[in-house]
Amino acid sequence: MKYDLAPPKAVGMVASLSSLGYSLPDAVADLVDNSVSAGASTIDVEFTWEGPESWAAIIDDGRGMSEDGLVTAMTVAARWSAKDRTKRDLGRYGVGLKSASFSQCRLLTVCTAEKEGPWTTRTWDLDVVEETGEWRLLREPPAEAGAVLERLTRNRRHGTVVLWQRLNGYLQVSAGDKKTQQGFYDEIPKVSNHLGLVFARFLTGSAALTLRVAGESVQPWDPFLSSHPSVRRLPDEKLPLDGHWVKVRPYVLPGLQRLTQDEAEGSGGPKGWLRQQGFYVYRRDRLILAGSWLGIRGLRREEKYNLARIAIDIPAETDSQWQVDVRKAAVVPPVPLRRHLARIARSARTEAAATVKHKGRISARQRSGDLQFAWKVSRDNNTVNCRINRNHPLVQAVLQSGGNEPADVRALLRLLEETVPVSALRVLHEPDTADDPEPFGGTVKATPEAVEVAQRMLDIFLSQGRSRSDALQVIRTTQPFDQLEGFWTA
Repeated sequence: MKYDLAPPKAVGMVASLSSLGYSLPDAVADLVDNSVSAGASTIDVEFTWEGPESWAAIIDDGRGMSEDGLVTAMTVAARWSAKDRTKRDLGRYGVGLKSASFSQCRLLTVCTAEKEGPWTTRTWDLDVVEETGEWRLLREPPAEAGAVLERLTRNRRHGTVVLWQRLNGYLQVSAGDKKTQQGFYDEIPKVSNHLGLVFARFLTGSAALTLRVAGESVQPWDPFLSSHPSVRRLPDEKLPLDGHWVKVRPYVLPGLQRLTQDEAEGSGGPKGWLRQQGFYVYRRDRLILAGSWLGIRGLRREEKYNLARIAIDIPAETDSQWQVDVRKAAVVPPVPLRRHLARIARSARTEAAATVKHKGRISARQRSGDLQFAWKVSRDNNTVNCRINRNHPLVQAVLQSGGNEPADVRALLRLLEETVPVSALRVLHEPDTADDPEPFGGTVKATPEAVEVAQRMLDIFLSQGRSRSDALQVIRTTQPFDQLEGFWTA
C-alpha cells in the first residue's frame, strides 16, 4: 500500500476547534462533564474581572489525573468514542476540553492532582502554537497563571482546575471599562441557568452533586414538574435500537390555572413556554437537547402544545445513530425510531391541546413573561376577538411618529403579515389543519427580511435609550424572533 502522511496543521486545527459554535454556557457545561466523569462531588465555576487579565475557572474535587493522563487529556482526540470510557463518562470525541476552551480563551491551563499526589500542570498557549506552527504543550504554567493557580489549589489534596485566560472578546478592553465589566458579569446567571437545566438530574437525590457558579449554588430545573400532583404522566415506552433500549416518558404539564405564579414563571424555563415544549433528550442523565420536536415532519411549535414535554433517554452506545455532535448540544433521531417518536408526540400534543382548549383560553399567551405579540387574541362571550397589540414596540413607534417613518411602517406591516395568529385562533375555535402559514417562511435561520425587521426594532430600542443587551433580550423574546436564529441569539 502506497500512502502519504497528512497530519493536520496545528494552526488550522486550532482555528477549526475554536469555531465549533460554543456559547459560554455550552463551553462551561462541557468542562463540567469532565468533572462529573472524574467523580467530583463539588464543582465550582469562578469568574473574575480584571480587564484583559480577566479569567474563568472550573474547579473540582474529583480523582484528578496522573501526568500521563493529563497529557492525554490535553491532546486533541486522544480518545475516540467509547474507548477507555466508563459508564459514568460523559465524553464522546476526546476534544471537548480543547474545543470548548479554545472557543473562549487563548491561554488554557489545566492543573491536576490524584489523591495525595503532586499537582501537575500543562498549558496550551495559542500564541505559541501560531508562532511555531507546532503542538507545543507547555510543561510549566506561564507567570500570569501561577498566582491564580496557587490560590485555586490551596488546601486541596486532589482534583482538577481548568483555567481560562486571555478571554476572547476582552483582550482589548481596560479594567476600568464599566460597561464591558457589567457585560462580563451578566454572563454568570446565563451559565448558572444553563447548568441547572443540563445537570438537573445530578443536582437532586441523596448523593446530589454540589455545583456552584460565582459562589452561588446552581438550582436544578425540572422541565416536567415531576413532583407536582397535577402533572399527567402518559404511558412510558421502550423503543429497541441496535440491541439497546431507548426510554421515552411523555408528560402533560398542568394548566397554568393549577400553578402558582412562581411555578408558572419557573416552568417556562430559560427560553419561555413556546420554546420549551417538545422532546428533552438525555444521555447518561446529562441533558443534550431541550425543547425540540427533533425536526420530525408535521410537528412544530404551537402555543396549544406548550404543556407537552417528553423525556428521551438514549444509551451512550447509540451515539452514532443519534448523531450526537461534538458540543453534545444536538441530535438527529434515528430513522427506525422516527415514526414511533412522532406517534408518541402526537398523543402528548393532543392531550396538551385538550387541556388548553378545555379552559377556553390561550394560557401560554396569558403567562408568557416578556413575550411581545403583535396580535392579541381573546374569547369573550363565545366570540373570538383578534386585535393589534397597541403596546408592541413597533406599533408604538409608528403611532408616535404619526407614520412619518417609512422604515418603521414597512417593518410593522411585514411583522403583522408574518405573524397572523392562526394557531392562536385555532386553539379557541378550529381543528388542526396542515397548511398554516409560518412566520418568515418557517425556517430556523432568519431570512434577510426577518433580519431587517429585527434590526429596525433594535434601532428603535436604542433610540429610546435602552442598552443593546436589553434591546436584544426583548427581540429574543418577541414573536416570531423567539423561534428564529439571528444576530439577536448570538
